[in-house]
Amino acid sequence: MAFSVTTWNINSVRLRLPLVQHLLETVQPDVLCLQETKCPNDAFPSAAFRKIGYEHMAIHGQKGYHGVAILSRLPLSDDQRLSYCGIADARHVSAVVEAPGERRIRLHNFYVPAGGDEPNRDINPKFGHKLDFIEEMRGLHAESELKDGISSILVGDLNIAPLETDVWSHKQLLKVVSHTPVETENLTGMQQGGAWVDLIRTHIPPEEKVFTWWSYRAKDWAAADRGRRLDHVWSSADLADGLSKIEVLREARGWERPSDHVPVTAHFDF
Repeated sequence: MAFSVTTWNINSVRLRLPLVQHLLETVQPDVLCLQETKCPNDAFPSAAFRKIGYEHMAIHGQKGYHGVAILSRLPLSDDQRLSYCGIADARHVSAVVEAPGERRIRLHNFYVPAGGDEPNRDINPKFGHKLDFIEEMRGLHAESELKDGISSILVGDLNIAPLETDVWSHKQLLKVVSHTPVETENLTGMQQGGAWVDLIRTHIPPEEKVFTWWSYRAKDWAAADRGRRLDHVWSSADLADGLSKIEVLREARGWERPSDHVPVTAHFDF
């Protein structure tokens, strides 16, 4: 039985509502996880999504910044919102989705802090916040609810490209926030310590370059192709064998008034 989850940093859900509607009508994922929605809960365009069949939602928003949301065609339950680093900003939401084959899956949707420009926490508090955020994420374990029959999927803009092939130039980005050794090592340690499987790299060999983000600063993003893989899809090990494919919708970066991130969809066959 087929099941699919898409993750997308939309960079303002209201500004790019037509793009989200287009994605839902064409790709038709069972679940869409959005980051950087940039609006409070009462301003979220829920009616527009319900109109096209996404009736179940878990939203955690705030005015002008951050914000995450889960939209689903399937029932959701037990929605939760976690705060990290003692800061009450909207960077996490989770819910249990009733997936095909009587599977119950806890979906975690994250927007990890970008970390500013200088990779030194002594002079850049934003970088320290990012490192502390990842450290606190170690408390999430992929198998924490398996005893209750609940598997796990973690998605989102984690703002770190961990592998050399996750960036356009490993050598040139070693001192650039998102690919510094301290970030990549911390994210990898958090992933492995929590028994999370990197589904993108399960489907796309680690030797192959794959990007999900291209800067707005490039005059011709496609020709320059200076991308990074900042968006991730992880799961508990019991779901990995059910993965049938991963789709990175590169063309979305060229849509009118696009986000600088593109949607990534994990397809399962349970």
